[in-house]
Amino acid sequence: MKIGIVGLPNVGKSTLFKALTRNPVDISNYPFCTIEPNVGIVKVPDERLEKLAEMSKSKKVVPAIVEFVDIAGLVKGASAGEGLGNKFLSHIREVDAIIQVVRAFENSNITHVYNRVNPIEDIEIINAELIIADLETVKKRIEKLEKEARGNNKESVAKLTVAEKIKKTLEEGKLANQTELDFKNEYTGIAVKELSLLTMKPFLFVYNISDANTKLSGELENKPHVKLDIKIEEELNEMSKEEMTELELKSNINELILKSYELLGLITFLTTGEDESRAWTIKNGSTAPETGAAIHNDFKDRFIRAEVIYWDKLLEAGSWSKARELGWLRTEGKEYVVKDGDVIEFKI
Repeated sequence: MKIGIVGLPNVGKSTLFKALTRNPVDISNYPFCTIEPNVGIVKVPDERLEKLAEMSKSKKVVPAIVEFVDIAGLVKGASAGEGLGNKFLSHIREVDAIIQVVRAFENSNITHVYNRVNPIEDIEIINAELIIADLETVKKRIEKLEKEARGNNKESVAKLTVAEKIKKTLEEGKLANQTELDFKNEYTGIAVKELSLLTMKPFLFVYNISDANTKLSGELENKPHVKLDIKIEEELNEMSKEEMTELELKSNINELILKSYELLGLITFLTTGEDESRAWTIKNGSTAPETGAAIHNDFKDRFIRAEVIYWDKLLEAGSWSKARELGWLRTEGKEYVVKDGDVIEFKI
């Protein structure tokens, strides 16, 4: 699952990417220093996994991961080809969720592309470009669906209704993900997926601040967000844990990683043993057979049952065999919906 990091040029996107991934990327102080997107794999912090690995004396520990994509800065008029234009938009289209980095600090030494610091206006500029691009996509789709719907094709009529509702939302200057849609209708999800809209993706805002106590307006606070001093986060990456403890410094980057994971609608189940302890990524709401498919496709088709215990209960028991002896392992069938933190052994 990929999360795209977007924003205006020079707001700290590439510095954030470096802090997240420790990858050496170009963070020079000038607009459009990022042309091709950088891609980095980031492990999801999970103390549960570490404790289970310690309990099982695992030879190998495999965390869950999220892929972050550093996308070059958008500017006003990008949807019409300004800056590096539609190339940026195509990169955004390929990700599953969007982190929008917003500058919320004053520093005369760091250039703002519009020579002022106004977080709300910056968000409006980015959103407007994405909305304009999506509106063009939806209009083209509506033209095609109108022709198909003339023959009273049930699927085309349903998809046309979805497209028209989204078009109305976009014309009101709102993101497509704010459209009220009936996902109980079998064609709604298909219609949304086929449109592949930029603003239908979930959004998380990162406010780049210079002081953790920075007061933000209610409009900014009401958006799903994380506040980070991105420059400090980059510097913390160069320090050892001992140095950070001595200086009483703490990174907040893990909060962003965890919120990004949640943003994608993901949860973690765990497996543990002497050979390996591993965190597996699944969609929230997955059943036991669907969850098994994360390990191997055969697990879904050949699923018989699953033995399940919550991670902290397993730690309390001290081992899988002891948990079985105590009667703490639950046997679950095909209808069981897996919960974040479940430790599972599949029977196929």
